[in-house]
Amino acid sequence: MASHDDDILRPLRERGYRVSVISANHISELQREIEARRDSGELDPEFHALRLAWVRFQFPESLPNAKSIIVVAVPRPQTQATFNWNGRRRPLSLPPTYTSYDKIAQQVTDQIAAVLEPSGYHVAKTELPLKLLAARSGLVQYGRNNITYAPGLGSFLQLVAVYSDVPCTDDKWQGATMMAACESCNLCRKACPTGAIPSGRFLLHAERCIVFHNEKPGNIPFPAWMKPSWHNCVVGCFHCQRACPPDRRFMRWTGEREEFSEQETALLLDGVPADKLPAETLGKLERLSLLDYLDQMPRNLGVFFRKQK
Repeated sequence: MASHDDDILRPLRERGYRVSVISANHISELQREIEARRDSGELDPEFHALRLAWVRFQFPESLPNAKSIIVVAVPRPQTQATFNWNGRRRPLSLPPTYTSYDKIAQQVTDQIAAVLEPSGYHVAKTELPLKLLAARSGLVQYGRNNITYAPGLGSFLQLVAVYSDVPCTDDKWQGATMMAACESCNLCRKACPTGAIPSGRFLLHAERCIVFHNEKPGNIPFPAWMKPSWHNCVVGCFHCQRACPPDRRFMRWTGEREEFSEQETALLLDGVPADKLPAETLGKLERLSLLDYLDQMPRNLGVFFRKQK
C-alpha cells in the first residue's frame, strides 16, 4: 500500500523525477557523520573548508516544525561549449548540473510547493550535504568514484532537497551504499589520471580531483603535478563518468550548446571582465552558466589553447 507521502508526491514522479522522503530528525545524524569524517582526517581540510562550510544542520526559521525532508533526483544532461582558436574548433563539455543549477533547484522547489499547497503543506530550502543525504535516503547509491547514481539516470542527475511539514509516514532512511556493480569494477579508478579514486578506501582523495582544482579561483594555478593533457572539460571533469558502464548510454545526451568565435575565445583567454564583453558573448556564457566561472576561464581554457604561464 502506498504511504501518504508517496501519494501526495506522485505528480513529481510522473515528471520523471526520483523522489524519497525521510524524517527531518535525521539531520543530526548527517551532522555527526560529516564531523566524524572531518575529525578522522578522511576529508581534506581545504576541501571541507571550501565545499562544506555553507552546510547548516538546523531547521530554517520559516519552517521551524519541519517533519520531513523531500529529496529529488532530476534528470540532467551535459552541456557543451565549443571554442574556436587558431583555426581549430574544439568542443568542451560541462558535466550535468553546471548549467542552470540554481534555476533547476528553484524550479523543483517551486514544483514541490505547488504539489503540496492544495493539501495545506509547506516547504523550505535546505543547506545540507545533498549527496550524503540522498544516499542515506535510499534515493541514490554511490559509485566507486563517489558520484551518486540513480536507477535509470546513471549519474546524469541533479539533487534537490527541501524541508516540509508533510508527515513522514514511510521513512526511507538507511545506510549509504555503493552500487553492487562497483564491487568487481575498477574502470573509473583506472580512468582517473590523478589517482583521486583510491584502492585502499572508499572516500575520494578530493584534494587530487581535477574538479576541486579547476573550480578554484582563477588566480590559483593548477598544481605542478597536474598534467595539462589530463584536463577534458571547461569546468569539472568527465574521466570517471566516461569509463563508468551505467553512464555510457547517457554520454551522448547533450542539452544546451554554444559556440564561441576566435575573437570571443581570445577575450576569455585574456580574462576580459564581464562589463567589457560583447552582449552576444555574455548571452552565451549566461545560457551555459559560465559567467559564474569567468574568473577561471583564462586558466582553464589556457590548458587547451595556449601554454600556461
